[in-house]
Amino acid sequence: MESPALTPLRLNGRTVDLQRGAVTDDAGHAMTLRPQAAEVLKVLAAQPGKLVTKDELMRLVWAGIAVTDDSLVQCITEIRKALGDEKHTIVKTVLKRGYVLEPETTAGTRDKHWLPWRWTALAAGVAGAAALAGVYLFPMAKPGAEPPAIAVLPFENLSVGSQWDRFADGMTEDIITDLARFRDIPVIARTSTEVYRGKPHDVRAIGSALDVDYVLEGSLRINLHWLRVTAQLVNAKTGEHVWSERYDDRNVGDFFAIQDEITEKIAATLTGWQSPISQEQKAAARRKNPADLNAYDYWLLGAAEKHKITPASMIEARKLFEKGLALDPGFQPMVRDLGYTYTIELWMGSAKDRDLNLRRLDELSARAIELDPQDPLAWHLRGNVSAWEGDRETQRERFERALSLGPNNADLLALAASDAAAVGVAERGPELADRALRLNPHHPHWWDATLTPAYVYGGAFAKAYPLARKLGLESPRVAAYQAMIASELGKTDEAAAAVAAVVRLDPA
Repeated sequence: MESPALTPLRLNGRTVDLQRGAVTDDAGHAMTLRPQAAEVLKVLAAQPGKLVTKDELMRLVWAGIAVTDDSLVQCITEIRKALGDEKHTIVKTVLKRGYVLEPETTAGTRDKHWLPWRWTALAAGVAGAAALAGVYLFPMAKPGAEPPAIAVLPFENLSVGSQWDRFADGMTEDIITDLARFRDIPVIARTSTEVYRGKPHDVRAIGSALDVDYVLEGSLRINLHWLRVTAQLVNAKTGEHVWSERYDDRNVGDFFAIQDEITEKIAATLTGWQSPISQEQKAAARRKNPADLNAYDYWLLGAAEKHKITPASMIEARKLFEKGLALDPGFQPMVRDLGYTYTIELWMGSAKDRDLNLRRLDELSARAIELDPQDPLAWHLRGNVSAWEGDRETQRERFERALSLGPNNADLLALAASDAAAVGVAERGPELADRALRLNPHHPHWWDATLTPAYVYGGAFAKAYPLARKLGLESPRVAAYQAMIASELGKTDEAAAAVAAVVRLDPA
C-alpha cells in the first residue's frame, strides 16, 4: 500500500490518485488525466526531484510505439493544467533534456511526498464540508453551466470633434478587452457589435441575435477639460436595467480611472459581490493606461492601421506606435502591438530584414510581458518568437499560458486556433475557432485567414470552405488551402481551379 502507484500524492494543494490518474482539488472537484498523461505523471512521481529525460519518458510510456515529442508535450501540458501549475514550478522543464517533478516540502515533512489514505479520507471530508459551506456563502452557477455572456455596444460620442469618436471607440474596445480577462464572463467582440452603431435598437433583439444575456450601452461627452460618461447594463432577456451609472463633471484626466471602474462594476454585477473572482483577476483587468491622452490617440490610430494587414499599413502603424511611445514608453498595449507589426511582416513575407524583425519581435514581446505579465496577447506574441525559432515546445507552453489568461478573448482564440496544429494539438483548432466565432459572429476579415488552417488541420473541411472562399485566390498559400478543402469535399472543378491558381501565382 506504500507503493507510489497506489498511494495518493499531494501536489500544489491537490490530491493526485496515481492509480486512477485523477487530480482532486480541496473543493472536491476532480479531473481525470488521459492514460498517457497519467503514465507520464507516474514515471515522474517515481523519481521526485530528479531529472527524467525525454527519451526515458518516451521509452516507458510509449514502448514500441512511434510518436513525436508533441505527444509528450501534450501530456505535460495536461498534467500542469490539472495541477494548476501555470508557472511550471511543480513540473519543471529542463531545456532540451527532460522534466523534473518538484514535490511539496514543508517544515517537518521534508521529503515525505506521499499522503496516507487515512489522511486522504479526512482531507476529503474537510473539502466536502468546505464545498457545502461554499454553496450557501458564495452561490455559484451549476457545474458545467454556461456563464452569462455580454455584448458591449459602441459607446456614443456626444462631443464636438472627430478625435473624441476615437476615444469613444477606444473606451468600447478597452472595456471589451478588460472584461475578456475575467474567466467567468464571455464577451462578444467589438466587430460583432459594430453593426449596431448609430442605429435604433431593441436590446432584446440584440440579445437574441448575438446569444447574450446582457448588453452594455453608454455615451461619452467631453467639454474642454470636463467629461461625462454614462453606462447602463441591460438584461437582454427582459429588457430590464440591471445597473446604470453616470460620471458627471469629471476631469478629463480621470478618463482611464472611470473606464477601470466601469469594467470592475460590470464584472461584479454579473458575477456577484460574493463571487470567487480572485484579487489577481481583478488586478489583471485593470489595464496599465497611458499617462498622456496624445499617446493613447497614437495607439488607437496605429491599431487601426495594423488591422488592415498590408505591407504599407504595417509601416504606417509602426510610425504611429513609435510616436506614441516617445510620449509614454511604458504604455504596454502599444509596446505589444508594435511587436505584432514585426511578426505580421514576417508572416506576409514583406520583411525587408528578417533578422531585424526577429530581433525586434523578441525585444518587444519580452518588454510587453515585463510591463503586464497578465496580458494574454503578450504571451501569444511571445509564442511567435518561439515559432520563428522552431522551438515548438516553448511555443506550446506560451500558447497554453495565453489561453489560461484570456479564455474569453475572441481575437486570442482566433489566433490560437491557427497555432493549434503547430503546437501539436490540431484537434483543438476547430474547438477554439468555434468558440471565437461564438464570441464574435461578425468577425473581422483577417480571421478568415487564421480560422481556415485551424479547420483544415482539425479535419473540419465543411467549416473551412466558406472562410477560404471569402479569401479569394490572390495568394498561393490561400489557393493551396482552397484546393485541399475543395478536394476533400469532392468539389473537383473548384479544386482544379485552385491548383491552377497556385501554379500561376507560384510556379516553383
